[in-house]
Amino acid sequence: MAVSDKTTNNGNKTKKSQFKKEYSEVSYVSGPLMFLENAPDLAYNAIVNIKDGNGRIRGGQVIDVSEKVTTLQVFEDPRGIDLSSTTVTLVEDVARLGVSKEMIGRRFNGIGEPIDGLPEVVADKRVPIGGAPINPVARQKPEEFIQTGISTIDTMITLVRGQKLPIFSGSGLPANQLAAQIARQAKVIGEGEQTDFAVVFAAMGVTQREITFFTQEFERTGALARSVLFLNKADDPAVERILTPRMALTAAEYLAFEHDYHVLVIMTDMTNYCEALREIGGAREEIPGRRGYPGYTYTDLASLYERAGVVEGKKGSVTQLPILSMPDDDVTHPIPDLTGYITEGQIYLGRDLHTQGYYPPINPGPSLSRLMNNGIGEGKTRKDHKNIADQLQAAYANALDLRRLVAITGEDALSDNDKKYLEFGDNFEEKFISQGSEDRSIEESLNIAWATLSVLPESELTRLSRDQIDKYYGAKMDELWGS
Repeated sequence: MAVSDKTTNNGNKTKKSQFKKEYSEVSYVSGPLMFLENAPDLAYNAIVNIKDGNGRIRGGQVIDVSEKVTTLQVFEDPRGIDLSSTTVTLVEDVARLGVSKEMIGRRFNGIGEPIDGLPEVVADKRVPIGGAPINPVARQKPEEFIQTGISTIDTMITLVRGQKLPIFSGSGLPANQLAAQIARQAKVIGEGEQTDFAVVFAAMGVTQREITFFTQEFERTGALARSVLFLNKADDPAVERILTPRMALTAAEYLAFEHDYHVLVIMTDMTNYCEALREIGGAREEIPGRRGYPGYTYTDLASLYERAGVVEGKKGSVTQLPILSMPDDDVTHPIPDLTGYITEGQIYLGRDLHTQGYYPPINPGPSLSRLMNNGIGEGKTRKDHKNIADQLQAAYANALDLRRLVAITGEDALSDNDKKYLEFGDNFEEKFISQGSEDRSIEESLNIAWATLSVLPESELTRLSRDQIDKYYGAKMDELWGS
């Protein structure tokens, strides 16, 4: 039932009292959803307070509106709600986040509330978390390098400012450790003037142990001083999981386009996010798509991923590194499949490399950065960067083929060149891919790449120019192997 403005007359004076609109015709609750009748004036995405008969207030959001029924997502556990005594009150016309530069160095839960024991952030403004689509005409081509300090990424799968480059992981692989390491090490290089860099980290559906790991890692390494953390736990409501990445991206857009920061957004785990979409879709009795995920999963993911970019006239940028777990390491699963369509490449974590004890276990074979060529070369990294990356890919692919052949025929049938490729493959994995927690500059990574390539005969380096071979071939081997 809606209560509108009330006017009372007192002699010659007219007094007008404002009452909040209140609705009480709750028909039923299904999982995280509440269905409200006769409230067609509630707008889509509006934020409401839900007060039960015991006086407990829960937050909620309008996700569907029709003439007869309005559907609400309840932000907390809806169990115990008495339908006959529950009332719904409008709080805000759309979900918003209070943003400020003072958010840097702070930790929030999935709906933007502080969880670090410090006071609420004094907001400069409150902005809708849905974001504003970037006008395609205003988009600039991403072409500036971001150094992650990870040799395999920086050299062979280069991350470019404004890009969206997901990490495809699997159960038991160290995606969380890699995410924390990138958050600690990532930096912008080659800027003519000083540019601020920030990390916005969003964790969705993670365990308390993982929350503790991220918090301690950010604090221990000092990464928290330039980061904003949004942490959604596995036992938090599924609805909150839907809001978490939008909160994070809203903070990132504010820092990038209002305060000229280059912002790296790390989101983990997108699989948990999509599971929340499936749970809510089931509660709404929607017709499921592939493997039970809603038919709009592609559109929903695109609404997040497409918020990365560089905008004409703005100094800042938003770059995304979403992380997802592939169930059963299946790259054809809907989540990695749809993510691959929307984003500009992917970084694969290899189970074989992890089993052998290599960290980070990034498999360069199936990995790809479609915008890599825009961000490397003279004036951005080293001018021989592109050729080295091509040569590493070709040589490593050849080494893997020979390993499979050796498993069948043995090494006796191999030529001397073939044995050199096997030696290269071992050195490449042990010295280049596996770097542990070391933070390497792009110059250091390229030097190590040259040292591993120098194991091969010069005649095999067909992707490199004669000048490059004369300058670098064999020059770094003493530094790498101490011989």
